[in-house]
Order: sequence, then C-alpha cells, then structure tokens
Amino acid sequence: MKFIDTKFADAWLIEPKVFKDNRGFFLETYAEKKFAERGIDAVFVQDNHSKSVALGVLRGLHFQVPPCEQAKLVRTTKGRILDVIVDIRIASPTYGHWQSFELTEENYHMLFVPRGFAHGFCTLAPDTEVQYKVDSPYAPTHDAGIRWNDPDLAIDWPIDNPVLSPKDALLPLHKDFDSPFRVGR
Repeated sequence: MKFIDTKFADAWLIEPKVFKDNRGFFLETYAEKKFAERGIDAVFVQDNHSKSVALGVLRGLHFQVPPCEQAKLVRTTKGRILDVIVDIRIASPTYGHWQSFELTEENYHMLFVPRGFAHGFCTLAPDTEVQYKVDSPYAPTHDAGIRWNDPDLAIDWPIDNPVLSPKDALLPLHKDFDSPFRVGR
C-alpha cells in the first residue's frame, strides 16, 4: 500500500498493491497498522455504498459539523469519479483550498479525507458505485455542506450542468458558512 502526499496535511491518496491473475484480482483496502504509521487514527464505524446511474451525477460538497465530524476512506468499485476535497479548517494554511483526484475501478486508488474537509464527487461514467468508510455515524442534525459551484472556491468540475439532489442544489456558499472547524494544522 502506497500513501501519496496531497497538498493537505493529513489527506492521502492511497494506491493499494493489486495482485492480478487469470482468476481476477485481490487487494487490501484497509490495514489499521499501515494507516497508523501515517498518523491516521480513524476508527471506522460505518461503511456506505452509493450508486449513481447517470454520467454527471454530482454529490456534495458534504461534511458533518462537530461533535459529529467524519473522516472518510473513499474508493470507486465500479466506474469513475472526480473526487474533490475542500479544507474548511479555519486555522489551516490551506483553508478554502481544494484538490481533486480521479478514482476509478481500474486504478483502485482510494482517498483518505480527514475531519474538517468538505467532500464531493462527480461521476465520469454511468452506473458508478462508490464505497466509503466513516469514523462517525451519519448524524442528520449535524449534516452540512457547501454549494458545488461556489465561485470563490472555483472548483474545476468536468461538467457544467450536473445531476444534483434538491438538497445539494440549495447548499450555501463557502463565504456564508461559519466553519466550526477552528483547529487546523
């Protein structure tokens, strides 16, 4: 398992070692010891699985506010996504910055998203399935988000008119969100 630096302290692109033969493949998607060696102390408590039928479905930018914030380990098991994270930790030197990653069923890459980040993705293929682990259960009363096309963030999404949920279409702008994530690195 190879941990690749991102522009953010604590966020990692992870390239698992894939063993392929005539039967198919095998890979390790999580190893507590290897994650701990990188300073990742998340204890995952819930696995989630989403399917997006259409090309251009955009989910996000989502997060949970304290005390129910979540770290995530995201991977695509079918199809392709552009996965985006935004640092919303007020004291962080990268506050308000974003980075994107292509996660596909072919490259097997995973993304570790630390607490204090907004997260979203756009499907690059129909019938895309994404699975992710979280270290805090879903808490509807602490659910929050930032609008996908916020002009101040200027995220370079691969689509102009995504398929959105009604909830995601009404998320606030970054400048209108008072981040409760006061401690950053």
